Amino acid sequence: MSKWERKLGKYAIPNLTLLLILGYAVGYVIMLLDRNQTFFNFLMLDPYKILHGQVWRLVTWLLIPPNESNLFFVLLMLYCCYSIGTLLERTWGTWKYNVFIWGGVGMTVVAAFLGLLVAFLMYGSDQLALVEQMNLVYWRAFGTYYINVSIYIGFAMTYPDSMVRLFFLIPVKMKWLGVLDVVYLGYLLVIGDLFTKLAVVAALLNCLIFWLINFRRMRSPKQVIRYRQFRKKVQEREETARKNGGALHKCCICGRTDKTNPELEFRFCSKCNGNYEYCTEHLFTHTHKQ
Repeated sequence: MSKWERKLGKYAIPNLTLLLILGYAVGYVIMLLDRNQTFFNFLMLDPYKILHGQVWRLVTWLLIPPNESNLFFVLLMLYCCYSIGTLLERTWGTWKYNVFIWGGVGMTVVAAFLGLLVAFLMYGSDQLALVEQMNLVYWRAFGTYYINVSIYIGFAMTYPDSMVRLFFLIPVKMKWLGVLDVVYLGYLLVIGDLFTKLAVVAALLNCLIFWLINFRRMRSPKQVIRYRQFRKKVQEREETARKNGGALHKCCICGRTDKTNPELEFRFCSKCNGNYEYCTEHLFTHTHKQ
């Protein structure tokens, strides 16, 4: 546990993915009810208007889900996001998962303000309001889509060999889907406008920084299983030592232990049916238990 986790871990939000999904659900309802997007546009991450007093936009843009009109794919996206995010939280821990998500959110906000700076340098302060009205600054690029993509990339890095079924039919390892996501983001870096490029860089940079910082500390799922098995064996040995008065080894024939007779060596018999331990005097002379 890092010092930051010891100090701030209590503020980490459990089940953060569920909170994001509920926010997306609210956003989809607003999209359905607000056909003209009059109210919906007040939720967007627009740094120009944030600097002019509409500070709620720093949070409300998280309600804007990836744009999808097909209800089936909307529900599928929400389900996949919840499943993957929940599994990552269990694997990484609540604190690290919160750092990953909020790191992506923070970098997206920073990227949006960098976009505003670029617009200021390109058009000047007098023309910036006109640019806003003409919709030449595409603040819609700074949305939750890239937050979701970063979750999928994080899952692919953590569970590279896990199998998923593409289109419910084609079995594919998650690492190849992660590569596909990165290639697609690279494609957007080439063809996208400046603001799309900034949003993509924010998502990729968040994944890169988080992985570099935590790569050596984070264990793969297989390592987690081995660690749990090791801890279970250690607890069993501690329980055995407690029952034997502090001794770790005890001969089941004569009852001598490594505490009462430290000069003896003790071994388990591979031919006995069960975990039976013997001292060297009885290891080869006992009757095997079946």
